[in-house]
Amino acid sequence: MKRKSWALLTALTTLPLALSSTTAVALPSDGGGTATTACSYTPAVPADNFKGIPVFDAKKAAKPYSATLRTSQGRITFKALTDKAPCTTFSFRFLAERDYFDRSHCHRLTTQRIFVLQCGDPTGTGSGGPGYSFPDENLEGATYPAGTVAMANAGPNTNGSQFFFVWKDTKLSPNYTPFGQVTAGLDVLQKIAAGGEDDQNNPGDGFPNLPVNIRHVGITKR
Repeated sequence: MKRKSWALLTALTTLPLALSSTTAVALPSDGGGTATTACSYTPAVPADNFKGIPVFDAKKAAKPYSATLRTSQGRITFKALTDKAPCTTFSFRFLAERDYFDRSHCHRLTTQRIFVLQCGDPTGTGSGGPGYSFPDENLEGATYPAGTVAMANAGPNTNGSQFFFVWKDTKLSPNYTPFGQVTAGLDVLQKIAAGGEDDQNNPGDGFPNLPVNIRHVGITKR
């Protein structure tokens, strides 16, 4: 069975991430979800590097934190928006604390129309997931300026482990849960973007020429 590839979609142009062994799924141009304080994590396939399924803890979810990605191109730190996206930030911390992202790499860079670096797939193919999915949140009025950290998905309410950094102001439909804001390392993202990509998916959409290997993701309480 072919795996579904997690993709981003602009209002004008579909930019699916598709390898020869995967089927690309384009996202709808509208729709979305709303924030919730009772998070539902539903078993889903695939289950790559499976670390279990989170059990939501509202008290822990409310605690502010920052995440630092130590990569082969430098460190990137973002502030988690725990007050606006509690389900998403709880999931990210759950995975990071279990070393889910360690020894993975960011598999997609886009340099035309949308400007993102996509990460979070332990298979490095764009088709991987953590073994569960959860609903969208924080979408009302969502925008994607440089420094935004948001979830990639395969359609409404299909969030898993894949996420993206916005390295330059980008116009997207409000379909991708914003859950963080870069506080250090935007220059690292811009350096990666300046290195270009290999166009393997579409012009301006491919694997980054400067490999972005995630060595460790650390969580710091604020």
